[in-house]
Amino acid sequence: MEIIRKKTKEIMLGKLKIGNGSPISVQSMTKSKIADTVAIKKEIQELINSGCDVIRIAVPDDCAADAFRKLINSNIFEVPVVADIHFDYRLAIECIEAGADGIRINPGNIGGYERTAKVIESAKKSHAAVRIGINSGSIDKMILKKNRGDIRSSMVESAMENIRLLESLDFFNFKISAKASSVLNTIDICRAISEKCSYPLHLGVTEAGPLIRGTVKSSVGLGVLLAEGIGDTIRVSLTDRSVKEVMAGHIILSSLGLRSSGIDIVSCPTCGRTMADLPGIVDEVEKMILNVKKDLKLAVMGCIVNGPGEARDADLGIAFGREKAALFLKGSVIKRVKKDRILEEFKKELQKLIQ
Repeated sequence: MEIIRKKTKEIMLGKLKIGNGSPISVQSMTKSKIADTVAIKKEIQELINSGCDVIRIAVPDDCAADAFRKLINSNIFEVPVVADIHFDYRLAIECIEAGADGIRINPGNIGGYERTAKVIESAKKSHAAVRIGINSGSIDKMILKKNRGDIRSSMVESAMENIRLLESLDFFNFKISAKASSVLNTIDICRAISEKCSYPLHLGVTEAGPLIRGTVKSSVGLGVLLAEGIGDTIRVSLTDRSVKEVMAGHIILSSLGLRSSGIDIVSCPTCGRTMADLPGIVDEVEKMILNVKKDLKLAVMGCIVNGPGEARDADLGIAFGREKAALFLKGSVIKRVKKDRILEEFKKELQKLIQ
């Protein structure tokens, strides 16, 4: 199956190209309080190391805007940074003037046409990008009433209304997002917006939930849309560490053949034949590959039924037996060692492959 992506307009977020066939970017949002300098700098560095393409930071008040400016001045960002703004248009302007590559706003709650126009004028001067963010929980009440409470119709209308607003201000360096907590609503809404406009579309399921539930919901929602060629940037929203959002996003794209995510791990689901603590061993292998960008396939298999076959198909693999474990390199067994030594030997061979 070949996925043919929809052709969208190209916009610039800092030096990052979005749309028009550019690689789909993986985004996340910091969880740390912006005033906690040590924590947020650590999180930003972790996001960069994990392969995050765009980092978004909430800026809820003047103190946060001041902290945002200091973060920009610290030169910590190696990827574009977006300020997330609600309600106060002045914060958007402050962040743009501080050096934000982009801002995320909902014109419906930023204070009307005149205030939105001031924000857009600032974005023009600084060559900043804008994301129009429409969420199911913050739809304009008049639009919702007009559509008799229909979330899908209201969100699509809101998106198109805001597109026309920015176009009337002669501003085109923007993308759209329309997120609902319902996977099916998100799919329907994004399909409809994609049919009606050619601006880049950011995909996400809002308030997706904790790690497993949120990852599954996002994988289904984003996977359907991406397979149809819809979407230029993504975020997997999780009630968990931001680096896990990035990991999940890369795996979704890699699974669809839309982007390489570096190392891929295959491991058996375990059963009564398993000869080792496979979940614990896989956890250790995942720790070994943090920050590794090289394209490799690793296999960790728990018994002799499918283990040797899967391990041979990998660049590096382990297959456990009753007393020992076999280490495979490019399809051939290179060592058989006691099970308590296999991780040590695996790590040595992995280091050789990634150097």
